[in-house]
Amino acid sequence: MKFTGLFGRRTAGAPQLDERLRREIRASFDEAATDEEHFPSTIDPRIQHVQVLLRWFAAGGRLLDVGCGKGRYARVLQDGIPGARLTGLDISQQMLRCVPEGVDRVSAIMTELPFETASFDGVYATESLEHAVDIERAVGEMCRVLRPGGRLAIIDKNAEHWGKLKTPAWERWFKRRELETLLSRHCGSVSSEPISYWEDIAPDGLFFVWYARK
Repeated sequence: MKFTGLFGRRTAGAPQLDERLRREIRASFDEAATDEEHFPSTIDPRIQHVQVLLRWFAAGGRLLDVGCGKGRYARVLQDGIPGARLTGLDISQQMLRCVPEGVDRVSAIMTELPFETASFDGVYATESLEHAVDIERAVGEMCRVLRPGGRLAIIDKNAEHWGKLKTPAWERWFKRRELETLLSRHCGSVSSEPISYWEDIAPDGLFFVWYARK
C-alpha cells in the first residue's frame, strides 16, 4: 500500500514539532491501531457526530479528514455524500492501513499539511485536533488548505470538562470561545454548538462542534 506526504511540508518560519514527541505520538497511535474496541474502524451513522458532518458537507467536493485514524468518518461520508472525494490524513501508517478503498491516504501531521493552499472544498477534524500539540498552528493549516467559500468542521472536547476522561500527556482540550477566536483569524463565518452522541440525549457540554466558512 502506498502512502504519500510523510510528515508533510514545512511552514516557513514556524517551529517544528519536537521529534521525540512526534515519535511518541506516532508510536502511541500505531499501537492503538490494533485496539478495535477503543479505536474502531467503523461508526454508527446515526451518531450525531456523523450526522453533523453529513449535513455540513452535503454539497460534496474534495474533503479532507484531518487525523482520520482508521477512516471511520471518511467511510460514512464516502457512502453518504454522492460525488465526495475523500482524503484521510493521519500520523500513523498503521491506522491508515484500515482506511477504506477509494479514500486517499496521506501520512503526515496536522501542523504540517502536505497540500497546496486552497486545495479542499471541505476540511474536518473529529476528536483529533486535541492531539495536535500546537492547536493554533493546526487550525491555521486546516484553514490554509481550505478554498475560499469552503467549509470546515471541528468536533472535539470542551476544556471546561477537563479531567473527565483519561488523556495522554500531550493532549489538550480547548474552550468554546478560544477555538472560535482562532478560527475567526482565517474564516469570515464562525459558530459553534454543543453536541451529544445520540439524537434523543441532550448535550452534556463535553463535546462541541465548531463550524467555519472561509
